[in-house]
Amino acid sequence: MAEHSKESRIRGGGSSGSGSGGKRAAGKRRKPQSTRRRVLTITAWVAAAVVLLGGGGLGYLYFKLNGNIKGVDINAALGTSRPAQVDNGSMDILVLGSDSRAGKNAQYGKDEGASRSDTAMVVHVYKGHKSASVVSIPRDTLVTRPSCTTSSGTDPGGKRLMFNTAYEVGGPACAVKTIESMSGIRMDHYIEVDFTGFKKLIDELGGVPITTTKDINDSKSHLNLKAGTHTLDGEQALGLVRTRHGVGDGSDLGRIQLQQAFIKALIKQVKGVGVFTSPTKLLSLAEAATKTVTTDSDLASVSSLSSFANGLKSISSSSMKMVTLPVQYDPADPNRVIPLDAKSQQVWAALKADKAIPASATKGSAGDTGSAGKIVAGS
Repeated sequence: MAEHSKESRIRGGGSSGSGSGGKRAAGKRRKPQSTRRRVLTITAWVAAAVVLLGGGGLGYLYFKLNGNIKGVDINAALGTSRPAQVDNGSMDILVLGSDSRAGKNAQYGKDEGASRSDTAMVVHVYKGHKSASVVSIPRDTLVTRPSCTTSSGTDPGGKRLMFNTAYEVGGPACAVKTIESMSGIRMDHYIEVDFTGFKKLIDELGGVPITTTKDINDSKSHLNLKAGTHTLDGEQALGLVRTRHGVGDGSDLGRIQLQQAFIKALIKQVKGVGVFTSPTKLLSLAEAATKTVTTDSDLASVSSLSSFANGLKSISSSSMKMVTLPVQYDPADPNRVIPLDAKSQQVWAALKADKAIPASATKGSAGDTGSAGKIVAGS
């Protein structure tokens, strides 16, 4: 099949997976929102960073770890009604976190029986796999959502619907379909995480070194950090990426900036933690990561993840550009944001052409103003 060509290059022949490889604001100040539905950007990135950047040695653990990974057949669910494959050597991945409060997640809020995607990032890996761009999609961005298959039939979608409801009505396939509808870019892969394994993953990494440029005190996220250098354990890291009131203007957009800064510190730690020289460290990280992630079916084996990771190990935090989808606060509801259409299309057009996102695309966007992201830096 033609759709296998790009994935076969990414995996370099080392994968036993099937590999379909389809190609893939200025407004009102945002009012504080409930913490009840937060699945954090970092939730997805902790597992993604471990799997993508530290997973190249997982092959010998195949039999122990393979059963941990949950897979979703996105290709079968969406069929042929998707953007065309652009086989230019790049790759696009939807990294998503769900807000379920079932099971161990109950300690972070009440379980209301339905999950939404609080966190969504489109990760574009450029040709040559030496650099990447990451586009964060705010959870309550109002979008035109396409119709999606549900457990009981079909949801018709519609205009001005919150992005995170796509996962609620139609699961991973609907989330992918919505992103593809917004961007015109085919997602090659899907990685989903919840935050039950977040603290364990950070602790298994030995903590994450950061430097704060000011004191952070937030009773809601139970975080108190003096300005200076810290090595955050799992509990502290969870508090940091949940905090909103302790930094910036108290908005979710400010929190995304803070999380993006923490992600870079995390990736530095993942790349320097020595998983290849310590089989014990590798095993503990691999167990935690594979129990935490759900992937598309093409990645749902240790051998496939291992080959996938080997193709991405050259990406460092300094070669990763992180932005938020250009948005403004909705004039009709300051608790919602709406895409700045022309600027958003600049972002998607750049990624589709495998080019850097131009600075003009995010200039004036509510998602990339403010100083919250400057409060944390990797030490």
